[in-house]
Amino acid sequence: MTNADAIANQPITSEQLIENLIEESPSSHIDVIQTVIASLEQGDSAMVSQTDSSYLWKFKYGSVEVFVQLSGLTDEDTISVWAKVLDLPTKNDAGLMRKLLEMNWTNTFEACFGIDKEQVVVLSSRTLAELSPGEISRIITIVATIADDNDEALQAEFGAA
Repeated sequence: MTNADAIANQPITSEQLIENLIEESPSSHIDVIQTVIASLEQGDSAMVSQTDSSYLWKFKYGSVEVFVQLSGLTDEDTISVWAKVLDLPTKNDAGLMRKLLEMNWTNTFEACFGIDKEQVVVLSSRTLAELSPGEISRIITIVATIADDNDEALQAEFGAA
């Protein structure tokens, strides 16, 4: 068996499949977002809302709901992805804030923990200028994974006040 045969016979991961589909079929940001969500969402949970210039998707990933917002389709518009991990206030807000700041430094890649109203969220946002399909896939996957990997542990440690 040649090296090419060995490589061809290796199983392909879902991430590689998404990348291959995206690279083989250049498409709009909307198509890429929908492809990524279709690969991640569970239980046919994906929903989309559209206005004249913006889109908002919601889907279930593990134990969290993930939101993806596209503010428009020009280079100046943004893609924002977020997922709630914990309600505020908690039984130890000061300890929670320290932990989140430490996690922002070491564990969040292009995403970060933040506060939206009375909720701790994992979020990431950037403009569409020069945004590749792979970067769209990465931003959605990172937010969904970090939120799902941390929500239950943070709720158990800090819980509601």
